Amino acid sequence: MTRVLIVDDDQTTLASLSRAFRLAGMEAVVCDNATRAIGLIRNERFDLVFSDVVMPGKDGLSMLADLRDIGVTTPIIMISGQATVDMAVRATRLGAIDFLEKPITTEKLLLTVDNALRLTRLEEENRQLRRRVGRHELVWKSEAMRRVMAQVDRVAPTESRVCILGETGTGKELVARAVHERSPRRERPFVTLNCAAVPSELIESELFGHEKGAFTGAAARHLGKFEQAHGGTLFLDEIGDMPPSMQAKLLRLLQEGELERIGGERPIVVNTRVIVATHRDLEAIVRKGTFREDLYHRIYVFPVLMPALRERTDDIPLLAGHFARLVAEQNGWKPRGFTPEALEALSRYAWPGNVRELRNIVERLLLLTDDEIDGAIVREVLSSRASREGGMVGTGPLADRVTAFEREAVLAELAAHGYRATETARALGLERSHLYKKCQQLGIDMKAERGAGVER
Repeated sequence: MTRVLIVDDDQTTLASLSRAFRLAGMEAVVCDNATRAIGLIRNERFDLVFSDVVMPGKDGLSMLADLRDIGVTTPIIMISGQATVDMAVRATRLGAIDFLEKPITTEKLLLTVDNALRLTRLEEENRQLRRRVGRHELVWKSEAMRRVMAQVDRVAPTESRVCILGETGTGKELVARAVHERSPRRERPFVTLNCAAVPSELIESELFGHEKGAFTGAAARHLGKFEQAHGGTLFLDEIGDMPPSMQAKLLRLLQEGELERIGGERPIVVNTRVIVATHRDLEAIVRKGTFREDLYHRIYVFPVLMPALRERTDDIPLLAGHFARLVAEQNGWKPRGFTPEALEALSRYAWPGNVRELRNIVERLLLLTDDEIDGAIVREVLSSRASREGGMVGTGPLADRVTAFEREAVLAELAAHGYRATETARALGLERSHLYKKCQQLGIDMKAERGAGVER
């Protein structure tokens, strides 16, 4: 049900407008004070606000300015019995979507509501579209990324398999999407699977699918990722973590172009382009014997190496601004920028978590300040990170220093996120299951640390 707030010091106006809205099937809330109305708008959901301009105490234009300053996006329509052109212009500049002169006929009132709601829906659809596009947008100006995008443009129109290499958080999936969107398959599905995030006993079902009754719990037929991506592109992230038993089955599919669902009785032909990615050294794990050499040669046709964020520092100001706009829009916050000093501090940081870490830091900065982000708050946030200017922690052999660094980084993020596993894993760019494994490797007892954190 459409919910409308009416703000006016005239009781007759409140009664007549609220009656008209209720007869039209809407919920009407009345308020005779602009200051009280601001509190209502901040704490409750309204689809529309109708407000008088001339009221004792705070007037309607002052209320409009206050709502704009705190980032309220609820559409507001101003009404007045003493309307002037100047008043209407001021109201529009302050964000009002319409201005009506009293007395208002019911027909005019409901037409205005209909137009306002239609405009609001259109703007929300546009915001959602921009969010979807923005989440998958590659932002860059550096020479390192120019070389990457030149490779993308070269390989995208072909059917060649692409292997994207690089550290965790560098944006490998975004590059895979860019290849897909520049290819003849762009109108077909783009499907992703993180090989490291799926238990080994389930990955065959995830990739190839299964028939009803194929195993305990298989209550219905399930199409695997290859069939879901038929005609389009399948992105296999962290291919280096695929179980050895599954590598042979993937190799056969890539050779034959057909699969069998678990419990199936006939082969199914699929036409799916495969793009893979990994942060591992594939040649090293082939030599170690944990990754099949024949599969390596099937997938390692056109390698694309993603630079770490510390190798593309020219992109950091652009990325920071991009993430700030995305986060503000997603949360309905007013847009905020960065001072030159803040951008310099961000550019000096090592970014062990790469672009994913930068995005999380930007969100944290926006949560901590209502104003332009300055150098002081950036330094304060970055100083809480385990990696800071000055290099690795610890002494002794490199392996010991790396372990000490990882342990400090995980402990710092656990504390920063109240020892909540999901938020901590997201900040570190890990799957939740990977965080638990990493804690076990580093000797971190999450329950004990949570208790110690409360005591501290």
